[in-house]
Amino acid sequence: MPESPAFTVSEFIDVCNDALDLAYRNIIIEGEVASFKVNQGKWVFFDLKDDQSSLGCFLPLFQLRVPLEDGMKVKVQGVPKLTKWGKFSFTVKSIIPVGDGSIKKAFDLLKAKLEKEGLFDPLKKRPLPDDLTKIGVISSTQAAGYADFIKILNERWGGLNVQVAHTGVQGFGATEQIIRALDYFNQQAEVQVIAIIRGGGSADDLAIFNDEKLVRAVAASRIPVITGIGHEVDQSLVDLAADIEASTPSNVAQLLTPDRQAEVRNLHATIMRAKNQLFSQINFISSSTLGTLDGAKRQLLSNITAELSRLEHTQKILEHLNPEQVLVQGYAIVTGAMREGGEVTITTADKLAKATINSIKERSNNG
Repeated sequence: MPESPAFTVSEFIDVCNDALDLAYRNIIIEGEVASFKVNQGKWVFFDLKDDQSSLGCFLPLFQLRVPLEDGMKVKVQGVPKLTKWGKFSFTVKSIIPVGDGSIKKAFDLLKAKLEKEGLFDPLKKRPLPDDLTKIGVISSTQAAGYADFIKILNERWGGLNVQVAHTGVQGFGATEQIIRALDYFNQQAEVQVIAIIRGGGSADDLAIFNDEKLVRAVAASRIPVITGIGHEVDQSLVDLAADIEASTPSNVAQLLTPDRQAEVRNLHATIMRAKNQLFSQINFISSSTLGTLDGAKRQLLSNITAELSRLEHTQKILEHLNPEQVLVQGYAIVTGAMREGGEVTITTADKLAKATINSIKERSNNG
């Protein structure tokens, strides 16, 4: 019978940890926080318990991004470890509060801390640019909230350049994806405003938007940030850190774009007033001269007639301004990440479709 392998204590602990890491990578555990403490201002220790058992947990203080107190219910993501002292523990990578009570408690604690730092100071808020043409969007392109945003955007005004960063919007890992998207847009500096949008959901689903690192990233953005997260009654710390807080993804689209129909109506009204004024001037000139016009008056009448022709031409252009007229003819509007593997939304006259780009190449001048 072969002899069993012999290990030193350190070797055995290393072998156990390798096996645990291989078998139980990024485990998620839910429980109640107990015996929470911070040692030496560097290390966080607490127990995660249920009615029958208790599990010791550990993480560096700098990785703690939500406030914790005994009695709070949380989900933790991490890996099981055997310490060099032979004690079994759970090394935590991420924490999300669970349940309305714990989420509200974490929200209030972090809000008070960041308010004290002046992170939500109204004087720091920046308005939307007046000449808005380029928008960066951070969202899940598969979510209903994103589809609503694109639909309203297309209905209200065309001609906007929309760059989309597809990210998760709930659960572990989503906060890091959103932070990376924020960093990307800030580094590229190609958009004028960044919109973070996510449709409605439970308090647990929206809890990631109270993550301290994410909140600080929004507040530190060099590009103005507008948020539309959840329903009208929902508010997150990311909303408070943003320059502009909209109530929903659809409301973000409304704030970013003028109402095309209202603008067209206003332009039509302006044109009609100008035409009426021009006709009045023509009638006045004709009647006041009893049919005899000197050179100056003839030139004035010619100028008025030319202006009237220009206004009529502008009116015809306005009639074709609405992209819906193009969609009715069988064309489509494509928005999203125009790259291989990128996700796009295809809008037709009566449908919204999502697709993944398999290949992309430059279009030649001759088509």
